[in-house]
Amino acid sequence: MNQRVLQVLEYHKIREMLVAKASTAIGKELAERIEPFVLLSDVQSALDATEEGKTVYRLKGLIPFGGIRDIRQSVKRSAVGSTLDAAELLDVADTIAASRRLRKFLLDLAEQNPLPILQGWAEQLVEMRSQEEEIRSAIDQNGQVVDHASPELYRIRGEMRSLQARVRERLDSMLRNPDYQKMMQDAIVTIRNDRYCIPVKAEHRAAFGGIVHDQSASGATLFIEPAAVVSLNNSLREMETKERREIERILSRLTAVIGAEAEVLKIGLEALAQIDFIIAKALLAHEMKANPPIVNEEGRIRLKNSFHPLLDRRIAVPIDVHLGIDFSMLLITGPNTGGKTVTLKTIGLLVLMAMSGLQIPADEGSEISIFEEIFADIGDEQSIEQSLSTFSSHMKNIIGILESVNFRSLVLFDELGAGTDPAEGAALAQAILEFLRKRGAKVVVTTHYSELKEYAYTQKEAMNASVEFDSESLRPTYRLLVGVPGRSNAFAISQRLGLREEIVKDAQSRMNRQDVRVDDLIRQLEENRLQAERERQEAERVRKEMEQLRAQLDKEQEQFLLGRDRLVEQAEEEARQIVKKADREAQEILQELRRIRQREQANFKEHELIELRKKLESAAPARRERRIQRKSAERKEIRPGDTVQVLTLNQKGTVLEVGPDELQVQIGSMKTKLKLSSVEKLAEPKKQETRGIVRRKSDEPTRLELDLRGTTIEEAKYEIDRYLDNAVMAGLSQVSIIHGKGTGALRAGVQEFLKAHPQVRSFRNGEHGEGHTGVTIVTLK
Repeated sequence: MNQRVLQVLEYHKIREMLVAKASTAIGKELAERIEPFVLLSDVQSALDATEEGKTVYRLKGLIPFGGIRDIRQSVKRSAVGSTLDAAELLDVADTIAASRRLRKFLLDLAEQNPLPILQGWAEQLVEMRSQEEEIRSAIDQNGQVVDHASPELYRIRGEMRSLQARVRERLDSMLRNPDYQKMMQDAIVTIRNDRYCIPVKAEHRAAFGGIVHDQSASGATLFIEPAAVVSLNNSLREMETKERREIERILSRLTAVIGAEAEVLKIGLEALAQIDFIIAKALLAHEMKANPPIVNEEGRIRLKNSFHPLLDRRIAVPIDVHLGIDFSMLLITGPNTGGKTVTLKTIGLLVLMAMSGLQIPADEGSEISIFEEIFADIGDEQSIEQSLSTFSSHMKNIIGILESVNFRSLVLFDELGAGTDPAEGAALAQAILEFLRKRGAKVVVTTHYSELKEYAYTQKEAMNASVEFDSESLRPTYRLLVGVPGRSNAFAISQRLGLREEIVKDAQSRMNRQDVRVDDLIRQLEENRLQAERERQEAERVRKEMEQLRAQLDKEQEQFLLGRDRLVEQAEEEARQIVKKADREAQEILQELRRIRQREQANFKEHELIELRKKLESAAPARRERRIQRKSAERKEIRPGDTVQVLTLNQKGTVLEVGPDELQVQIGSMKTKLKLSSVEKLAEPKKQETRGIVRRKSDEPTRLELDLRGTTIEEAKYEIDRYLDNAVMAGLSQVSIIHGKGTGALRAGVQEFLKAHPQVRSFRNGEHGEGHTGVTIVTLK
């Protein structure tokens, strides 16, 4: 890519922002070398990598890059046989450990989220745990070789400590000797030239004896090694030499360990740099609130709510622009400082960013084309390169562009044809645009020439655009309006600023008629556009009001439904209480019947039966009312021997005698007289062969089986007691109780309850075809 264009479009500032986001020296170096790609596959791969980096940052936040050092030179030296010092080896160990942590971090994350690119780099990161441990066992965190790095070093340092102790002991005894104390400048032991010395006054040099190694600046103090410790110091120096040789041997051995893995480390370092680079791109995208663009090779550019990445997004105005879809040339007009050049640079810089694998500050769905070359001639380059401030310099640049441009080029011109006679400049600009149109290049141009506006109207490949200007406030709005040419607004601005009206009118009268017509046409277009914008805003306001009304209506409807549900729940609760009360009273009546039966051996007196029947009727009045609303025609057909439903007792019985208004019915072992209106004739049941458990509809008077599956033992006892009472009243002799197999707990509880029940003669488990142990067959008394 042309380096001059990168400089003009301020691509280097994006590069600097990216470098600042990298965490390691090797990652920063990679960021400093970032360049736009020209192949679609390379661009898409780089964009995919950036998106993976954003995924990692979104899921985990901080990435573990701590401890990574630039050890490339150390690795290179180890490979050729040089010896690394302790600090260099410690940097290698730290980098290996950090690489292993980062590898685990990314591979664990890739197991739950697809990260194919980062996973590929992570798999190239080194682990080398044994090499790291070998280095750390010999070198501490301060970069010092430890005593146990080798047995020989341990022995040497032990002897050195012993010699040092003996030297100190000799010197301390001299410091305590009164004969020597008067000769000493200070009663201390110091080191000069790696020898233990005592500071002695210069006038006592001959009396003290020994070897002078140094003197003070004034010459009054001599640093003398006493003769008594010279031999010990010599032995100590010999041991120090051995120590240095042993340390050198240890470092050489550790360096060889690293050198053996030099190629693996080089690959791992490249992977580290790539991962850091990808994460840096993701962090930059996060900071810019950027999104991945859709890329193509067909020259299509579509930017939605895009921002220049170097502007403050809080105050910048987003632009919508497209190119290469309906037209290949965009001519932007409008007043100075209205944002034309910013729009031009925004398009160019966002294309460069996308081609570099960077996400762009624009809405999702924005589209960027890949170009072989981007050319730019920007009018404000004089701030960068003073030699390009004249028309001739601009033209020289344009000539170079025209010689290299093709159908896969993007060309950006700021104030094309400016800096010379307006008529000649406009004609030259049209000729240049026509040449570029024939070459098939994608072009964005800013201009003040009315002739270029007309050119855009006459060429279907070209489109006018403008930056909006508020003539009332005399300020640009910085909005880009595609399809509408702009005006310079010189007359309006001048008059608003206080220029005499007669001067403005005189200037307007001097304009070319054609220019006036074009300006009037532009003014009418702007008025129509503003009217359409006002209508659009009004329609948007109405739409929002309708949405609010709809939301309010939905809320009120929801509240109504909630209120209705509460009323229904309240009514259901009241009904449950009524039924519960009626059921309780019915149970009391049934218990009273059982007591009478046990006392009188089922020979009820008529008045007792009538009294109990009235109590039962009062317990469920609603049900009685519903039941007695039957056709009277059926009641007239009742004859002795018919089976009837006694509506007041909800029981079946057999007719014994039929009178004019009443009849005698036998219900089980009980005989009673009833009114015709309180019974209903039942149809004769069809005889059919039954197998297994007989099931009846839930609204039949008494079923042949009771299903207790899903109940607790206490609930089951209550249901069994009610059911057996009803079964006895209905004259049943045998019933089935279904409790299921399960764990057997419910079956055991049911059968234990049946053992003590007064209505039960006997019971047994079901046989084949009856449900086996999931059913208990009960014989009633």
